[in-house]
Amino acid sequence: MAFRLTDLRPYQGFCAETVGGAILTSMAFFGIPVSTTHAIAGSIMGVGATKRLSAVRWGVGKRIVYAWIITIPASAAIAGFCLVVIRMITGGT
Repeated sequence: MAFRLTDLRPYQGFCAETVGGAILTSMAFFGIPVSTTHAIAGSIMGVGATKRLSAVRWGVGKRIVYAWIITIPASAAIAGFCLVVIRMITGGT
């Protein structure tokens, strides 16, 4: 993933993975569901931005964020559609 977002050196990759792991661990502790991909992608963008902001390919980052925003409503719409189809097939209420 880092190859498309920014160029990372090994120590920066270690920092990104450590931060991603800390985010996931703390969210699990509080019982908040979080995507591992979102946590790692955000960590990679953050570590890349510490060099300089232009080191991150923000166009790729922007597409990732758009995908994050679209994911929840799209999955809700698909789930709703599946529910309607299942109710029609089974004759349920």
